[in-house]
Amino acid sequence: MECELNDFGGKSESVVPCEESPRRGGGSERDERPLLKADSSVSAGSSGVPTCSESVEELERKYAPYVRRDAYGVMGRGELPLREKLLLLLALVTLVPIRFIAGTAILVIYYLICRVCTLFKDPNREDEQEDYAHMVGWRREVVVRSGRFCSRAMLFVFGFYWIKESLLENTSVVQSDERGRPAAIVSNHVSYLDILYHMSSSFPSFVAKRSVAKLPLVGLISKCLGCVYVQRESKSSDSQGVSGVIMERVLEAHENDFSPMMLLFPEGTTTNGDFLLPFKTGAFLAKVPVLPVVLRYPYGRFSPAWDSISGVRHVIFLLCQFVNHIEVLHFPVYYPSQQEMEDPKFYANSVRKLMATEGNMTLSDIGLAEKRVYHTALNGNDPPRVSSHQKED
Repeated sequence: MECELNDFGGKSESVVPCEESPRRGGGSERDERPLLKADSSVSAGSSGVPTCSESVEELERKYAPYVRRDAYGVMGRGELPLREKLLLLLALVTLVPIRFIAGTAILVIYYLICRVCTLFKDPNREDEQEDYAHMVGWRREVVVRSGRFCSRAMLFVFGFYWIKESLLENTSVVQSDERGRPAAIVSNHVSYLDILYHMSSSFPSFVAKRSVAKLPLVGLISKCLGCVYVQRESKSSDSQGVSGVIMERVLEAHENDFSPMMLLFPEGTTTNGDFLLPFKTGAFLAKVPVLPVVLRYPYGRFSPAWDSISGVRHVIFLLCQFVNHIEVLHFPVYYPSQQEMEDPKFYANSVRKLMATEGNMTLSDIGLAEKRVYHTALNGNDPPRVSSHQKED
């Protein structure tokens, strides 16, 4: 739910034509490009901010982690061949209605299950948070089991009929005899579909925008998951409180087997799946073991990665795909060394490098601020300057 919802106007169609974006198979081959550096044009006080007049090649070079390279073009508005248009039309009148009805039915059914399980049960209210993360007994059991089943069913509706999962064993990570389960799942972030997979696999709590809690149906479900709500647009100092809530949840999950683990996307935003952005330290402040996971979405025509394309358009194209694919690489539990426990940034970087190496991804040091600049440029506007404070946020 950390995904950025972006809806762009029609004049951006001419910025990146489909035929100028070479197709690429969803991270199945290692990208040999060097570590991407944040461009100086987006640093504080610079005058050379990118504009819509920049070439396609320049934009793709600067903001490679956010570039879509599928057959539909960087914004999902590329010119398609006649055969592709006919396939889309066929799917629109056959697959999409069936999948939409089935997906809505699953969502409503699970909402009703959550509603029954929370009857006469007051939510936890603390630090402006509201959730049912600490439900126990039959209520928690029903919410978790039905939630995992419904999430997998929803993925099936989206065309993910099979999920290829593998466990990485031979790594350089030094395992520990320390007892206690991992407190947080650390995952790369490619799409809103990441949430569905992790719900079907381990049903963890995660960080979501505060507005999610007010959505019909989804709001109650997110509370049953135990989401930690944040206001990304807010510039207030409540981030300190959110960090505290996350760390408390992580510590509790480490010490209590009945508490849900936290799912954290330390990159802070989505990428096209070929790159790994710098990690925030929130998942590593508690100094406890984490469980790294890498998600890949191999594709042929349409990439499930959610970048530079509107949410509605993305969902429709995804529903039009007859088959979609997801590959999951599970790592062993990562136990931090003494040096990593003393330095959360070092801990985060160690886990990030391991995930990038074994997950066949390229490291990049740009982040959400540069992503916003890129999306604004695609929309045909002059991007705002990015201050060092914004980059740190």
